[in-house]
Amino acid sequence: MSTNYRLHYAPDNASLAVRLALEELDLPYDTALVDRSTRGQKAPAYLSLNPNGLIPALETPDGVMFETGAILLWLADRHGGVFPAHDAPRRTRALSWLFWLANTYHPTLKSRFYPDQFPHADPNRARMRLAELNDLAEAHLAPEAEALGVTILDCYLMPMLRWSMIYPAADPAWTDLTRWPRLAALCARMEGRTSTRRLCVAEGLGAHPFTRPEHPNPPEGVAL
Repeated sequence: MSTNYRLHYAPDNASLAVRLALEELDLPYDTALVDRSTRGQKAPAYLSLNPNGLIPALETPDGVMFETGAILLWLADRHGGVFPAHDAPRRTRALSWLFWLANTYHPTLKSRFYPDQFPHADPNRARMRLAELNDLAEAHLAPEAEALGVTILDCYLMPMLRWSMIYPAADPAWTDLTRWPRLAALCARMEGRTSTRRLCVAEGLGAHPFTRPEHPNPPEGVAL
């Protein structure tokens, strides 16, 4: 099958959100591993795709894209079905939550994974802040996502909830989502999708990647 997309990815990285969206849309694509063990994300060839040296990058017919939220929104608008349309009333709130995930939740999570990149980050405070953000998402984002059905909001949020339960390996933020039952229900909903089952095989995520996550056993590359 011919493909218009090539995803430059690392296992269990932010590229997982983009792969979920590509699978949900049932789009043909191929992948190119960015080998984190050799700092492939800082190699000149990759920097020509994403000068920030961050993963993922997506090659499209219109050029190369980077930034997870931007890629997700572009795919949704290009192909439809996984986000409210431009004239849909629910798009206003959905856009707000998409940018909240990109600008608030994701950076807080990264400050726990990569504290060396956030010199003023306090790991304990970051853990507490993530719990506060989950409280907010439980009360406000989860009902929105339930009403919308599976969208790119799920594609973005589910991997981040997963990571909080298993990373950093020595100090995960929490081991399950008992405290946030509506978020847990969203995880269970996403686990039942064909898109998730395909990615479990492709990235070695285990049988329950969002409700009972475990450290991956990817066929290639280094996670995160």
